[in-house]
Amino acid sequence: MESQYKSKTVVYSEYGVLKRVILCQPQYMTIREVINDTQKKFKDEGIHIEKALDQHRAFVKELNNRNVETILLPYHKKFPEQVFTRDIGFTLGQTTFVAEMGHKVRKGEEDVLRQWLEDEELPYYNLIGDKIEGGDVIIDQDTIYVGLSNRTNQAAVDHLQTLLPKFKVKAIPFKEKYLHLDCVFNVVSPEVAIIYPEALTQEDIDLFSSRYELIKVTKEEQFTLGTNVLCIGNNQIFSLPVNKNVNQQLREKGFDVIEVDITEIIKSGGSFRCCTLPLLRQ
Repeated sequence: MESQYKSKTVVYSEYGVLKRVILCQPQYMTIREVINDTQKKFKDEGIHIEKALDQHRAFVKELNNRNVETILLPYHKKFPEQVFTRDIGFTLGQTTFVAEMGHKVRKGEEDVLRQWLEDEELPYYNLIGDKIEGGDVIIDQDTIYVGLSNRTNQAAVDHLQTLLPKFKVKAIPFKEKYLHLDCVFNVVSPEVAIIYPEALTQEDIDLFSSRYELIKVTKEEQFTLGTNVLCIGNNQIFSLPVNKNVNQQLREKGFDVIEVDITEIIKSGGSFRCCTLPLLRQ
């Protein structure tokens, strides 16, 4: 699709109207080294690449049908998890922050994103030296929640706060077995968030309860990444068909739930949010 916003990157939330987003086809997706519980379960079964590609194409098509411009980064055989573009950076304001990947299996993916940003002459900032991944960064206007995980450390949170004095950067610790914050928490509107309470501290559960109406995810639907939905604005949300409980609760709160099956992709531990790096939300 031809871009109307060539020189523009603007993101201030997880729920503004999505206009432009970066993805990458799962051409070389494989569970090369187990790095989360989901992969542990599917390690022997493996990933059917053609099925994953078909599902990814269907997802991209649905985004395009809703007037979202999709950019596909070039894929490389040495990067088996490139499909999860969210982790290699995050856009905040008019700048895309390029992460330093926390696991060796993903190091180097940043270079592909940087090259594209440079080719497009888009502003970016290298977060070098701090371990931080975009799956741990959740933006809600002037508040930035940053999960403390195996991939993101406190030093990165502190550095981000110094870079962003007009924002409140809030560290959110969670149980280490869960890969990123967006696997246990996600903001889907100014009033509503999805949460898996078992992974979080009571202090943060209380904080989220005071700010949002919370949709609680069961253990089973956390495993199928019930929190890892993608809001594209106007209360439209991409969610997996298997997460019936989450989808019902979202519909009861007035959301239009767009069900697309990407269950082959989630075998590697990420769903719709993980597969998308927003550049422009209005």
